Formats: sequence, C-alpha cells, structure tokens
Amino acid sequence: MNSPVEIPYRSFIHIDRESVTAIYLQIANQFIQAIASGYLKAGTKILGSRSLSVLLDVHRNTISAAYDELFAQGWIDIKPNKGSFIAAVLPEVKFKKIDFKTYPKQTGFSFKKSILLDNPFELSSCDFAFNDGSPDIRLTQIDDLSRIYSSNLKRKSNRSKMGYNQEGSEYFKEQLSHYLQLSRGLQISTDNLLITRSVEMSLYIISEILLQKDDIVVVGELSYFSANMIFQKSGSKIMTIPVDEEGINTRVLEQLCQSTSIRMLYLTPHQHYPTTVSLSAQRRMEVLQLAKKYGFILLEDDHTYDFQYDKQPLMPLASNDQDGMVIYVGSFGQSLAPGFRTGFIVAPSNLMIEMRKHLGIIDRQGDILMELALGDMIEEGAIHRHLKKSLKIYRERRDYLAALLTTELAGEIEFQLPSGGLAIWIEWKQPINLMKLSQLAYKNNLFIPRTLLYQMKNITAMRIGFGHLNFDEMRKAISILKISLKKLKEIND
Repeated sequence: MNSPVEIPYRSFIHIDRESVTAIYLQIANQFIQAIASGYLKAGTKILGSRSLSVLLDVHRNTISAAYDELFAQGWIDIKPNKGSFIAAVLPEVKFKKIDFKTYPKQTGFSFKKSILLDNPFELSSCDFAFNDGSPDIRLTQIDDLSRIYSSNLKRKSNRSKMGYNQEGSEYFKEQLSHYLQLSRGLQISTDNLLITRSVEMSLYIISEILLQKDDIVVVGELSYFSANMIFQKSGSKIMTIPVDEEGINTRVLEQLCQSTSIRMLYLTPHQHYPTTVSLSAQRRMEVLQLAKKYGFILLEDDHTYDFQYDKQPLMPLASNDQDGMVIYVGSFGQSLAPGFRTGFIVAPSNLMIEMRKHLGIIDRQGDILMELALGDMIEEGAIHRHLKKSLKIYRERRDYLAALLTTELAGEIEFQLPSGGLAIWIEWKQPINLMKLSQLAYKNNLFIPRTLLYQMKNITAMRIGFGHLNFDEMRKAISILKISLKKLKEIND
C-alpha cells in the first residue's frame, strides 16, 4: 500500500476556477479518471481532507465533499480512524481516459547489449523440480541464525560499524581464516582473504583484474556455465580440455601449454562441474607443477567443499601451493539459507590489495552484521554442528537417489556415486532427445531446467541435484521422469 506522500496529486488534479463545474466535482472526476486509468491502484491510501486541501489550496469542506462523492460512487472506501483508500472492487464506467504520462519504454540513446550475460535460469510453477545441486533451505537452523543475528543487531558496540565498510569485519575474517586453516589446510592470515557476496562475484573481480582481451582461459570440456560467461565477458578466449574419471587430462593440458600461451586454468577439482568427478591426487600435483613451469594462473573454485562424504577428503590445491600460482575461491555457509551465505577469495597479499580496490567500487557497504553473525557461528561452533547434521541428511539423500536411479532407470543410464557435492551426473546409454524429455516431464509436473541437460555428439547426460529433495519428493520426481521417458520412446517408435 503506497504512502500518501508519494502520490503527485498535482500531476492529475487541475482546478479550473472559471469552470461552471463545481470544484469538488472537478476533483472527484479527476480522481475517478486517475483510478480508472490505473494511475491510482486499488488499496492505495490517499491523503486526508485537511492535507489535500492545503496541497490544492481549497477549503477542507471542498475535499470532504469530493471524497463523499467518490465514496457514494464506490471509488473509495472510508475507514474510521484509518483514512480513505482506493476501493478494492471498482465500479464500471465508460469515458475517455486521461492520457497520463508514462515512463518511457525505450531509451533515447543507444547502448551495448550483451548476449553472453543472458539469464540462463528459468522459473516454473511445477510441484517438482531438479536443480544442479542446491542445499535444502528447510534444513537451515533458523533458531541459531535468528538468535545470533538479532544479538549482533542489538549490540551497542556494533552500531559504529554499520556505516560504509568495504574492508568488512576483521572479526569474521579472523574466524574464517582460522576455519579455513583447520578445514582446508590453508595456512593463511586475514591479509590473504577477501569477503564477497558470492562465488560469482569472486570470479568477476578476479576476471576484471587478471584477464584481458584475447587471453586464453582453459576449462574442462564441460564446465561451469556462469564462470564461462564471466570469462567471455572479459574478452578472453576459452579453450577446453577433456575430463575423464580422474578429472581434467593433464597430458592434454601440457601439450596445450607447449603450443599456446595460457593465462589461466579454471578448475573445480573437488567435484568437477558438472560431472562430479574428483581430480586425482596425482593430477593435482601435475597441475601445480605445470602452473609453475608455464606460468599460468590456477583458479581453484571449491564452492562445494563442505559437502564431503569420504573420511579422508582431498585437500585443496591451494594448500600445497608454494609458488603463489593458485587463487582459491569458495563459499562459506552453503548449508545455510542463501541470504546467510558469503563468498571468499584466498590469494597472496599483493594481489589482495588490488582486489580490495575493486570490491570497494562494486560493494562499498558490505554486510557487516551478517559477517559478525557468521563469525559468531564459527566461534560458537554452531556452523560445525549444523554442517555435521546436514551432511548426514545429504549423504542419506545421495544414497536414496542412487538407489532410485538404479531400480527405476535400470538399463537406461549409468553413473558413479559422487564422493561429495549435492548432485549426481547420469549418462544415458542410448542417445535420446533431452529437450523433448524435459518438455514431457514438464507436462507431468516435473521441471528440468535446460542448464541440467548436456547433449552433444558423443554425450547425452544430465546433472541431477538431490540436496533440495526429501525421499518422497525424489520418488515422485523419478517416477515422472520414468513415465516421461516411456512416453518419449512411444512417440519415437
């Protein structure tokens, strides 16, 4: 409901004191024109008679008479002790509508349009949907989050920190650097840490600083589409190398290094996106050696590191980097609701100085209260307790989805059980039209976004997230997928 002071009454009410029509009727008629034309929306509160009489320089009784007329015709509701409001149900009337000025639909100047940055994400009203591996916000510990956030909001000592603060919370950076030391083996200080809003913001800042037009960025033959969009936006050229069951092929990478000057290698080594394979220990060492030998930047994206189900997880490449070749990006609090997550970058301190300059331009105010709350969650151990509880549930969901896929789609697909992350990569044994399969599933109340579909000459595959689905939702979604597959085969026969 709009505030009365926001309505520019003088823009649609013009009083002609020479007219034979009474002033209160002029006002009432122009209100009706404004309401009927959609300029004033149903439920909008309008100014009281005293305030509007001062604004229009007429007697208050004139406004009262106009409002009485509007009420009598059904255009407004008058609520005692609350005021006057545009009626929710409006009367029908035929007259020429006033041509109110509308906001222009197009600019009067030209500008550069980006095809690369077209939004790849789709919306759907289906009851069931697959995604590429997102956590279940229903598992978020709201009680812990609300208690800690509220405590920081009320704390008087925090009030002086609520202004512009592009450096972020030193307390949070200290807690996070300690957390990364223990969980990932990164021997860093706060000088090596930049707090961002998301992994994508981290990648954008890195791209702005380190990439120029025509630089070569190497990615896996299948790679994270958002990262590719960011690299291409910088003017860089993307080259791909094969990915097998041990991750990117380092032999092909070295051959490429011998013939091409590579600026950056982008990796998701813990769970390669989208195939979920882990980069083997041997290839991790080879990648580090190649980066040092050929001088390319190794950009390690480890945003799903928290979701590991093996007892002996592989440490990040950055934990073994002795030569300053690795930039490590990740996401903290990914088991929480999206509004409580944050991104971060780990890099040598000389590069961090430049990164802070760019962050100060695109995110000057930061989110100091959220950072303080997250810092408290680390220090109290709340984040560890929540992640431990979540991991148990996500492991069970991974295993349940794997069992469903094995029984319901037997003979149709093949997959490997991922050691981490929140998605399973499935490959179809026989080529099928995935877009048609998706359309059939949609008609049956299951939404499969096109960003999950991978159909090329030598591969027909899908990435199916399990984190956001409970057992019942999984059963129904896989059942719809099976029915849709059967229908697709009948159409093709």
